[in-house]
Amino acid sequence: MDFREDQIHRYARHILLEDVGGIGQEKLLNARVLVIGAGGLGSPVILYLAAAGVGTIGVVDDDTVDLSNLQRQIAHTTDRVGVAKVDSAGAAVAAMNADVKLVPHKTRLTAANAMDLIGGYDIVVDGSDNFPTRFLVNDACYLAKKTLVSAAVLRFDGQLATFKAHHSGPCYRCLYPEAPPAGLIPTCSEAGILGAVAGVMGTLQATEVLKEILGIGDSMSGRLLIYDALAATMRTVKVNPDPACPLHGPQATIRDLSAHV
Repeated sequence: MDFREDQIHRYARHILLEDVGGIGQEKLLNARVLVIGAGGLGSPVILYLAAAGVGTIGVVDDDTVDLSNLQRQIAHTTDRVGVAKVDSAGAAVAAMNADVKLVPHKTRLTAANAMDLIGGYDIVVDGSDNFPTRFLVNDACYLAKKTLVSAAVLRFDGQLATFKAHHSGPCYRCLYPEAPPAGLIPTCSEAGILGAVAGVMGTLQATEVLKEILGIGDSMSGRLLIYDALAATMRTVKVNPDPACPLHGPQATIRDLSAHV
C-alpha cells in the first residue's frame, strides 16, 4: 500500500513499531470491526480504533445520548444530548480521522438481525450491559466464526476476555453456562460505575482488537482478566472449553439463534 504523506505522519508511531510497521497499518486500515453498544465500553473502543486507523467500524446501538451518560461515555458531548448514539459516535470519529468510516446501525441487536450484522465484519466487540445480549452476541459469533472481544464493568470492577470457540477456544457460555436470575446482579444504572473504570476496560478491549487484527502478542482467548480498581490489581485466570457447553461441546444443542427469539 502506498501511504499518503499525511498518513505516514499520522501513523508514524505505529509504523515505527517492529510488530506493526507499514504492513500492520495496512491491515488496520483494511479491517472491519463491529462494536455492540456505544456506551461506557463502546466509547473508548470506538475512539481508540478510529485513532489507530481501523478502516471500518460498525456500531450497533438504538439509544440516544443522555446527560447521565457523559460521566463515562466519552464519545459523546453535552451538545449531542438527545442525539442517537450511533450518530454522535459518527461525529466523534469524523472529527478524529477521515480514514475511518463509521457505519451506524441504529437498532437493537436481535436474533433476527444478529447474523446479518455480524457477518459483515472481521471482529466483534461486545460492550453491552445485559446478559441476554451477551449470550446472543456469543452464540452469533460462534455460528458466524467470528472472534469476539468481550468486557463487563460494574462499580469499581471489570472483566475482559477474547472468545474464539471456532478455533477450539472457550466461549462465553464456558465461563457462564447460563444467565443469573433476574435481579441477582444489578446493572450500572442500579449499582453505579466509576466512569474511568469503563475507560480502562474499553481501552483494554481496543488493545486486544488491534492485537487480533495484527496477529501479534498473546491472545486473551482462554484467559479471563479481572480488574479491581480499588485495589489497583489485575489478574488473569485460565478458562478452558467446557465439554458440556451447549453451543460447541460434543453434545451441543444450540444450532441457531432460535432460543433467543
